[in-house]
Amino acid sequence: MAYPSRLLNDNETVSVDLHPHWWFLAGPVLAIVAGISAGIATIVVTEADSTLRTVAGWTTLVMIALSAFWLVSRYGRWLTTHFVITNRRVIFRSGVLSKRGIEIPIDRVNTVYFHQSLVERLVGAGDLLIESGGESGQQRFTDIRQPDRVQRVIHAEMEARELRGRSVDGVVDVADQLEKLESMLLRGTLTPEQFDRQKRRLLGS
Repeated sequence: MAYPSRLLNDNETVSVDLHPHWWFLAGPVLAIVAGISAGIATIVVTEADSTLRTVAGWTTLVMIALSAFWLVSRYGRWLTTHFVITNRRVIFRSGVLSKRGIEIPIDRVNTVYFHQSLVERLVGAGDLLIESGGESGQQRFTDIRQPDRVQRVIHAEMEARELRGRSVDGVVDVADQLEKLESMLLRGTLTPEQFDRQKRRLLGS
């Protein structure tokens, strides 16, 4: 499910639209697997005692049912959670029934950090910390897919916005901005696709 276009401003384009990493669902999935494993073990161990087997079986079924409910509710949160980067804002929205959201203007972002534990690095997940000039100061976002790549995208949008804001006597210095975009491409700050998109925006402006 993509981020609704009706929530974007005029001339606002999306660079990144992410749901949380699948690691977000690992807890309830592991709980279901553990419940099924416990059920199988119960059948084997209590084979000679029918009463104990019945009690243990019902207990296992309750565990599996609760784990399944946890998974469904967690999946609902996963489906309705968006981490979005546009040419103007960093947006976070979440919630199935009640909604909550955070918006950070790109030009207010100061620093972007990311953190990955060993396990998160292996699965490609991590946390992102954004420091901005807003009232909140810092915002931490968890279970972000490829947080190092997302960090580069935010930096690219920050630099692109700064380039768009520069002018000489009110006229945008296109040649200078193209040169800076090319240097960002060579440094790896921009991917070829991002470079082409920023170049089209610049020439279109």
